[in-house]
Amino acid sequence: MTLASLHAQANDVRAAARAMATADDQIRRDVVDTVANRLAARVESILAINASEVAAYDGEAAGLDRLTLTAARIEGIVTALRSIAALEDPLGEIVESSRRPNGLEISRVRVPLGVVGVIYENRPNVTMDVAALCLRSGNAAFLRGSSTAQQTNLALVSIWHEVLREFGLPTAAVSLVADTSHETAAVFMGLVGTIDCLIPRGGPRLIAAMREHARVPYVLDGDGNCHVYVDADADLSMAAEIVRNAKMSRPGVCNAAESLLVHAAQADTFIPALTTILPGVEIRGDEAVCARLASATPATTEDFATEFLGPIISVAVVGSIDEAIAHVAQYGTGHSEAIVSRDPVAQQRWIREVDAAAVVVNASTRFIDGGELGLGGEVGISTQKLHARGPMGLKELTCVKWVVVGKGHVR
Repeated sequence: MTLASLHAQANDVRAAARAMATADDQIRRDVVDTVANRLAARVESILAINASEVAAYDGEAAGLDRLTLTAARIEGIVTALRSIAALEDPLGEIVESSRRPNGLEISRVRVPLGVVGVIYENRPNVTMDVAALCLRSGNAAFLRGSSTAQQTNLALVSIWHEVLREFGLPTAAVSLVADTSHETAAVFMGLVGTIDCLIPRGGPRLIAAMREHARVPYVLDGDGNCHVYVDADADLSMAAEIVRNAKMSRPGVCNAAESLLVHAAQADTFIPALTTILPGVEIRGDEAVCARLASATPATTEDFATEFLGPIISVAVVGSIDEAIAHVAQYGTGHSEAIVSRDPVAQQRWIREVDAAAVVVNASTRFIDGGELGLGGEVGISTQKLHARGPMGLKELTCVKWVVVGKGHVR
């Protein structure tokens, strides 16, 4: 793919975004719903394409997990698409309105962002989730996937093109960059005048590349060094289930727990039980943990700051909730932080004082997910504070414009 062809594609995407912004809500619903039905009917062919890419993959386990599609995962994507199709249209919503003393009518109204660019590694599910959320919110999706998933992504995008064409909408509303080279990625991140918001979905190297090359506004879908804190007044049976689910249900995703903090009052009971709670998981603990669990290995400062994305967890014993909050402030990445406690004072302190996109009380960090929070899906989980924070659904893919209505007013 030449740079000229990439810029030509970018121009087509820009034009498609204008068409999507004015498309009827029911048509946007029907497009997403029809794509869901087509995907459900083509499970076997999509799985066959994906299986060949899985067989050729030689990266780490977390990447392989993200690349792999199964019948159950495709069923989950179909369900997400149907949920997105059923969501209320965010466009045209009046966020606030007022009347000035001079009679001017002032309002702020939701409108699409325009072109949402997403650069991602593996993750063919992102192709479907992002496209659905973008189209449903009146945007165009400009996608740059990785070489490891390119054939799967092409097959998925072809379904979008087929359906968009049937509904008389531009196929460029869902566009996949053909060239997966690093050079093209750098150019993609610098498409000023085309991409209105760039979202990276990948590891530290991708984030570093984006910070170096991006010349367009971006939202950080950052690391997930998520903590679970077992408080002095925790129900230990509940804590065991939450820790197990947060760490083991799917270790290679950003909302999995990577760090465990245990109050000293619970340490003698809870720490030795970790071999049963987390079978097959390597425990890297501080001195207090290693003294209570012979199988634990000493943790380094780097361990407490690491998103393992696999069967490893860092564990520390803390003397108070203050120490737990301070530990999260030092090592957390601002993603999702959970407390297990029956004490309402401790719960409220956690909610008020922990600085993260999501705080969780007596539940697993794995619930910090667009689908689980009623968004249908997500284009990413923002760990920054501008323009969005946490799982990004339809409303996070909009901005507002001021509307000022007068009756011949002059200043």
